[in-house]
Amino acid sequence: MLVFWQACLNQLKKELTPQQFKAWITPLAPVDYNDNNNDNAVLTISAPSRIKADACARQFGERLQALAQEYWGHPVQITFTVSAKRAVTKTTVATETAVPNKKEVNTHSSEIQDKKASTEKTDEANEKLFKDSNLEAELTFDSLVTGKANQLAKMIAYEVVEQPGRKYNPFFIYGGVGVGKTHLMHAIGNAVLEQNPSKKVRYLFANTYVSEIVKAYQNNKFDEFKQYYQSLDMLLIDDIQFFGDGKKEGTQFAFFELFESLIRDNKQIIITSDRYPKALEGIQERLRSRFESGISIEIEPPELEMRVGILLKKAAHEGIALSEDVAFFIAKLLRANVRELEGALRKVIAYSRFHKQDITVESTKSALKDLLNNNQDQISIESIQKAVADFYKISLVDMHSKKRPKNIAFPRQIAMFLVKELTQKSLPEIGAAFGGRDHTTVLHAVRKITEDRRVDSKLNHEIHLLEQILKG
Repeated sequence: MLVFWQACLNQLKKELTPQQFKAWITPLAPVDYNDNNNDNAVLTISAPSRIKADACARQFGERLQALAQEYWGHPVQITFTVSAKRAVTKTTVATETAVPNKKEVNTHSSEIQDKKASTEKTDEANEKLFKDSNLEAELTFDSLVTGKANQLAKMIAYEVVEQPGRKYNPFFIYGGVGVGKTHLMHAIGNAVLEQNPSKKVRYLFANTYVSEIVKAYQNNKFDEFKQYYQSLDMLLIDDIQFFGDGKKEGTQFAFFELFESLIRDNKQIIITSDRYPKALEGIQERLRSRFESGISIEIEPPELEMRVGILLKKAAHEGIALSEDVAFFIAKLLRANVRELEGALRKVIAYSRFHKQDITVESTKSALKDLLNNNQDQISIESIQKAVADFYKISLVDMHSKKRPKNIAFPRQIAMFLVKELTQKSLPEIGAAFGGRDHTTVLHAVRKITEDRRVDSKLNHEIHLLEQILKG
């Protein structure tokens, strides 16, 4: 088992960044291997906490299974357990039965009542803390669909839950509207309170913070306001870019003082924004500098597989059996953000209920015909070819030609990829539009660009720019 684990570590070191390896793989350790005569073999791996165990199971479980199967030559199930940090004290049962006297019984009964009252009081206090936190209970890590777009942000989030205030502070999450920034923020808060219900956590919008400051000044209660926020263990503030709207010098000064106080006391701060800290307009330079002092992670628009996963999970939550065909159809139609996906799904469900029909691709087309018409008007194969040709400074004729120099062939592959992503065209239809190419050529192009953009951040950025250009 230990020989396998060393080989496994050597391989994962090659596949992961040093930061990922240190954060996620180094704390793991194999504790048991049972081959069951090569039938239903199980390898048990320990992690330092339940959060880390769950995260590693999701992020690395399949890879570890593959490495184990390759090593042992048969399927191996990977299970994660939480390592014991302290020895469990076993209760020893007395060999002689003692008969308690009346006084002992009364004392014991009184202790039970006191303990019960204390527990109830603690539960009430914790319930109030959760209510004051403004967290939405359903926005958890379990309900968050993971994909390439948010994988890194989610991994950092787990680290924050493990060591709040000690690592990645502040945690600055940025990205477009509806990509899941708020969900991730709530998930962190909920996980922290699940681990320690007595923690003081507060989530709020930036404009709510502004309103509370104004109200505190009006009621001569600013000192109480200041004291409350400085007493928090975790502050989650959403849409910080709002601080830059209009003249909010007083608000920014107060927030700077709060920021400094919380960081000094190792209290966790998590901030979301629609843009990177340096791009925030109307925000004081010293605040922007503080935002960058921790870690800033972008959540990108969800990729196709992630969008499908979001739709299937949302439908299951609503008690709807949604086929993958329908989920793929909606996911290809809407690419911008999660909110648009959820809105389209609600429309599809409402349509099927009103017409008393099963949800099929055809009924979905009817339910979303307005969106279909808009997409067809806006994005066509020709518009994609022209946009890509202009972007890479090649001739539009080259999109149809048989020329194969890399400076022509690669943009052509990108155009094929975008047509597959942004339209409902089939592979043969796409091939025909690119000089009568075979559908296998298109499939190769789609797979190549999909793989290349995963490892080439420059290419990934260029594709995002092209998508924005095409969507207007």
